[in-house]
Amino acid sequence: MKSGRWLAAALLLSGSACAAPAPTADVSVRVKAFDALLAEQWQHQLEADPEGATVLGDLRYNDRWRDLSPAHVHSERRIAADFLRRFEAFDTRGLPDEAQLNQQLMVRELKENLRSIDLKLYEMPLDQYHGEHLQLPALIGSIPFDNVKQYEDYLARLKAIPTVLAQTEAAARQGQRDGMMPPRFLLEKVVTQIDGIAKPAGADNVFAGPLKHFPDSVPAAERERLSKAIVDAIDQQVRPAYRKLGEFVAKDYAPHGRSEPGVWQLPHGDEIYRFDIEQMTTTTESPAQIHALGLAEVQRIEAQMLVIAKAQGYGDLASFRAALKNDPKLQPKSREEVLERYRGFIAQMQPELPKLFGLQPKTQLKVVPVETYREKDFQVATYEQGTPDGSRPGQLYVNTGDYAHRNIMAMEAIAYHEGIPGHHLQISIAQELRDLPPFRQQADYTAYIEGWALYAEQLGKDIGFYRDPLSDYGRLSGELWRADRLVLDTGAHYKRWTRQQMVDYFRAHSDEDDSTIQHEIDRYIVWPAQALAYKVGQLKILELRERARRELGDRFDLRAFHDEILGDGALPMDVLEARVDRWIAATKSGAAAEHS
Repeated sequence: MKSGRWLAAALLLSGSACAAPAPTADVSVRVKAFDALLAEQWQHQLEADPEGATVLGDLRYNDRWRDLSPAHVHSERRIAADFLRRFEAFDTRGLPDEAQLNQQLMVRELKENLRSIDLKLYEMPLDQYHGEHLQLPALIGSIPFDNVKQYEDYLARLKAIPTVLAQTEAAARQGQRDGMMPPRFLLEKVVTQIDGIAKPAGADNVFAGPLKHFPDSVPAAERERLSKAIVDAIDQQVRPAYRKLGEFVAKDYAPHGRSEPGVWQLPHGDEIYRFDIEQMTTTTESPAQIHALGLAEVQRIEAQMLVIAKAQGYGDLASFRAALKNDPKLQPKSREEVLERYRGFIAQMQPELPKLFGLQPKTQLKVVPVETYREKDFQVATYEQGTPDGSRPGQLYVNTGDYAHRNIMAMEAIAYHEGIPGHHLQISIAQELRDLPPFRQQADYTAYIEGWALYAEQLGKDIGFYRDPLSDYGRLSGELWRADRLVLDTGAHYKRWTRQQMVDYFRAHSDEDDSTIQHEIDRYIVWPAQALAYKVGQLKILELRERARRELGDRFDLRAFHDEILGDGALPMDVLEARVDRWIAATKSGAAAEHS
C-alpha cells in the first residue's frame, strides 16, 4: 500500500490575486495565466502542508507542521471555495487538451476536499492506523539529516509537537460534540500506541533516532550541542505532550467512542460512506454492486486456488490451508531472511522491465525494515515514495516483527505490488513526467494507484514468474484477500455487519493468520472504502487491456498499453478509460492510414 495521506488531504489552498483574463484573451496569454494559477495553488499547498513538502524534498518548511486546529480548517475552507470559483470561471476554450484536463481534475479535487470538510471527517484525527500521534514520528524517515541546519529544523519541529497534539485534541473534542467518533475498542488501542511512544526516555525515544548517525558534515561540538537540545526537547516537551494526549484519549475520548464498526452509526453515516466510495474508487458504483462483485470474485479466485490445492494432493481448500499453516518450510528463520526474500524478488524483476514498459523510473528502490515501535499494528509491507529528483530513494518498508509466524508464500506478490512493477515504478514515473504540473505528478487517486499495484502482481505471472506453485498460490491468496475486502468493507459500513461477522467471513475465505485478520478488519473499520480501491482499479485496468487487445488484434502492444496507462500520471478511472479509448482509436486510425 502506498502511503500518501498528505496529498489526499490537500485541501489547503490559496485564493489570492491572479484572476482569470477575459474570454477574448489570446490563447498563449491564457495558458500562461492558467499555469500561474496552478503554480500558485501548488506553492500554497506546500506552505500549508510542510510534511508533504518534506516528503517531496522541498525543505523550506522543515521547521514546522500543518495547522490542525478546527478554526484553521474552516479558514482554509473559505479559501478553497474561492479557489474553486476561480478555477471554474477560467476560460479554457482553445487551450491544449492537457490544460483542459488539468482544470477538470483540479475542480474535481477541490469539490471533493470541500465535501470532506462539510462532512466533518477532519474531526476524527485519532485512530490506530494513521492517527496524528503516529504520523509525527513516521515522518522522520523522510527528513534529511545532512547538516546542522537540518538538525536545527528538526529541533524546532520537536518543540512544536505540543501545539500539534493540542490541536489534535481540539479537533477530537469537536468531533465528540458532533458525534463524529471512531469505535471505542479501537481508540483503546490508540492509548496503548501513545504510551509506547511516550514511555522511552531520552536517546531511547523514537524521536531521538536522528542522533544515532550524525553525518561527517556535523562537527563534534555541534553534535554534542544538538544531542543535548534534542534529548531535552523530547523529555521536556514531546513526551509530556504525548502523555497529556494519552490521558485525554483514555479518560475523556475513548469511553465515548461509537459502539458499532460501521460509519452508518455516525451522523449522515450513509452519506459519508457513499462519499468515501466515490473518492476511493473514482466510480459511481453502489455499495450493493460492490458487495455482489466481491462475492463473485471470491468464488472465482477460490476455484483457481482449488486447482493448485488438488495438484498438491489435497481434496479441498480447507485441508490444504491447514497443512500450509503448519509447514515449517514456509516460515522465515530470521528478520534478515524476510528482507532478503523481498530484495531477491525485486532483483529478478528488474531486468524484465524493458519487456513490459517503455517508460522506466530513474529513482532507486530500497528494502528496509519498518521501525520496531510500528511493528505491532503495521501491515505486512508498505511503500514510501522517494523524492522527485531521486535524491532520496523510494523505500519498501517490510514488517519483520514476529517473523516466525509470517508465511513466505505471499512475499513474491507483495514485492511486485509495493516495489516493481507496482507502486515504486508507477509513482516514480509519475513524478518524472515533466510536462505535468506538480499536482498531477503527485496525484493520489487510490483506485488507480492500488489498482495498478494489484495488477502488477499479475504481471509477474504474465511474464513467467511465480515458478513455485506455492508462490503462485500465495499470489492468488493475496488477490482473494483483496476480493474479501469488497465484501467486508461493504459488510461493515453498508450491511451493518458486526465485527464478529466480519471475522467469521474472513476466516472462511482466506489463508491469513488470525492476527492478520484482526488487524485488517480494524483497518477497514477506520478507513472506510479505501480497501475497495484495489480490486475496483485492478479489474478496470484488466478490462481496458482486454478491450485494447480485442480491438487492436495483431497491433496490440503490451508495452505501448502500459505506457499509455502510466504516461499521464494517476487518473480517476473514468478519465483513464477515456484516455485508453482515445489511444485505441488513434492506433486503429494509424493502421488504416498505413494501408490506404
